[in-house]
Amino acid sequence: MPKALFLVWFSLFLSSPLALGQDGFIANWLDMVTQTQSQQPHWITPLATTTPRLEQEFRSDIQWQTHNDGVTTTNYGVSKGLEIIPQRNTEVILAVPAYIVNNPASPHDGFGDWQFLVKYRLAAANEEHGNYILTAFYQMSFPTGQYQQGALSPIITPTIAYGKGFKDFSVQGTLGGGLPTGNTARIGRTLLWNNALQYRVMKKIWPQVEFNFTHFYQGANNGHSLLYLTPGVVLGRFPIHNRFGVSFGGGIQIAATSFHPTNHIPIFSLRFPF
Repeated sequence: MPKALFLVWFSLFLSSPLALGQDGFIANWLDMVTQTQSQQPHWITPLATTTPRLEQEFRSDIQWQTHNDGVTTTNYGVSKGLEIIPQRNTEVILAVPAYIVNNPASPHDGFGDWQFLVKYRLAAANEEHGNYILTAFYQMSFPTGQYQQGALSPIITPTIAYGKGFKDFSVQGTLGGGLPTGNTARIGRTLLWNNALQYRVMKKIWPQVEFNFTHFYQGANNGHSLLYLTPGVVLGRFPIHNRFGVSFGGGIQIAATSFHPTNHIPIFSLRFPF
């Protein structure tokens, strides 16, 4: 009953003049979000590369990963979740821990680590004024995973993200590093470099190819480099009601290096921007 009462109260609040009126809190907040997003390019978010754009949406992905030992893991969520723009030039992503299922069946299925990411937009211009963006990320994950589905210690990942558009063609990329706060010899550090090339067709169709590169320092994969090519397509944004819409897409990650713990990874992504 408390949950039902809360839902009734929340519905009444959203429909009240306080929330939706000209000077209501939610109306003012959404106006700020609209103005903030109008000052940046209007590309679509790639499948694997985190966009430098500030987005407001709920996102959930699925990956099917085939490992070299023959085990296939299904990753529900892929650590995506709620993306909110709380103030100008800032976005916060609160991830929903991924749920990992192994095939053949394993008693060690469970949730992965919880993480959050904060974006701060340093510079941006929309399509009429330069079509570019530069953003700084601060990401941190916590070892909350079940059955060793995550890391042994928290990991900090500072990142710089960038993007440039040329009419219907755009490039979005990130360059960062994974820095464990403990157990570094076992977890290892990583250099992460991702770039996504996209082309818009008929306003709603975004074919893409990504280059997802990781180099490992220390840890079990010390000295190895890993490169995935990720062809795919994202469709959207399709409006549903007012600001609420939907986008979705899919692709496959293909290993381009001899070292690859997994290969041929299908990805499906579903987003609800608002």
